[in-house]
Amino acid sequence: MQRLKVINNEIVNSLGEIIKLRGVCVGGWMNMEHFLNGYPGSEASLRYQFQEKIGKEKTELFFDHWLDHLFNEKDVIFLKNTGFNVIRIPLNYRHFESDQNPFVYLEKGFERLDQIISACEKHGIYVILDLHSVQGWQNGDWHADNSSRHALFWTDKISQDRYYALWQEMAKRYRLSNTIAGYNLINEPISNAPYGRFGSVEEYQPNWKLLNSIYEKSVNTIRKIDPDHIIFLEGDYYSTMFDGLEPPFADNLVYSSHNYVPAMTSGKPYPGMIDGCFWDKEKIRDQLINSSGFKFSQKYNVPLWVGEFGGGITYPSETMYWQLNALNDHLSIFHDYGIHWTFWAYKDIGAMSVVQTKPDSAYNKIIEPVITAKNRLCPDFGWLSGFPRPINQALETIEKEILDVLPELNQNANRMFFRQAAMSTYTADLLQEVFINQFIQLSNEALKEVFESFSIDNCIVRQEEVDIFTKWL
Repeated sequence: MQRLKVINNEIVNSLGEIIKLRGVCVGGWMNMEHFLNGYPGSEASLRYQFQEKIGKEKTELFFDHWLDHLFNEKDVIFLKNTGFNVIRIPLNYRHFESDQNPFVYLEKGFERLDQIISACEKHGIYVILDLHSVQGWQNGDWHADNSSRHALFWTDKISQDRYYALWQEMAKRYRLSNTIAGYNLINEPISNAPYGRFGSVEEYQPNWKLLNSIYEKSVNTIRKIDPDHIIFLEGDYYSTMFDGLEPPFADNLVYSSHNYVPAMTSGKPYPGMIDGCFWDKEKIRDQLINSSGFKFSQKYNVPLWVGEFGGGITYPSETMYWQLNALNDHLSIFHDYGIHWTFWAYKDIGAMSVVQTKPDSAYNKIIEPVITAKNRLCPDFGWLSGFPRPINQALETIEKEILDVLPELNQNANRMFFRQAAMSTYTADLLQEVFINQFIQLSNEALKEVFESFSIDNCIVRQEEVDIFTKWL
């Protein structure tokens, strides 16, 4: 494989050929997420509760079976045959470093990652290493493996030092690999909400000085060891705000935005009226070219990579065809503007991915009581919405008291954060015991058979979606 680098606003290989990175995000693998994988709450909490019940050795065996089948060389072959040329791998720092033993690195995590990098090298697919969950948490949400709503990375020097050191370790290990397209430093930073509450997007103000200093030190730390690989920098506020980022300050920088739009996420007719706006191809185009990330890339003549986009395509339904049409329009527009992209996500239990476990698979059947409870309780923050009625009553009481003395309170944000604290943290942790109980009596062989549900040989490939991707690849 050829080493990639940036020349002006293009990514090129060592032969000088222009390369457009187009692929998928392998979400739910080395950074698990509740709605993709089917469990409630955070991955760290789930692992802790498993270990309390069945011990460390059996817990590791349980999760190893899961990881073995969720993504492996067969998946790499499928992606290559489909026409993708890159995968973005979301990584949880806990695979590489223990909170109990900071700055000491876990070979087991690197061995698993190296297996996939080797498979990608063998089959000609680039890899972007994405630190999706950082020490201390870079935002308050589930995808940062966060159970607390706190984002202490921004205020805790030890967390920051551990973060720099981990990237230094990554650079040492992968500086010679041409398969690595580059390093995605921090997924979806929220630089100015260390304790979780920030109101609406209109009210949020990034701490640009802090984010810029983190980026500059990260790049300098990596460059001392690895002067060549591309480094991908995301905007603030879930990779949507770029106005306060410093101009490109080093070679081989690519900027990454995340573009989720109602046309893909709402499940409403497309083209059509969605949230008070008429969404069609031109509206998607206008949203893109007026976005902060696109304007930044144009102003400074640097490549733009849409690191995430997509939505919950529901199969089979009329909704599916609306969303597939929106997907086709997205890819057409990315093609017109020469934008690099990775679709979210590759594989899950039936939420939003290209490949999905079968509804009657052993895994889906065994977690059916958990999914039923989830549908009633809505604990998956950012995915299932709404409240059980008693929670609504408590919220109304709280708001009545608070609004009298704090009339400027953003009620939408308040309800969102209240739901996360009440349902996605505390209630989800209770529901984790229900999840664990579905597996606790299974033998090692039975567990292996259950997790074979995630093998691509046993999954559903959404061919309608694949056909659209293939068209634009």
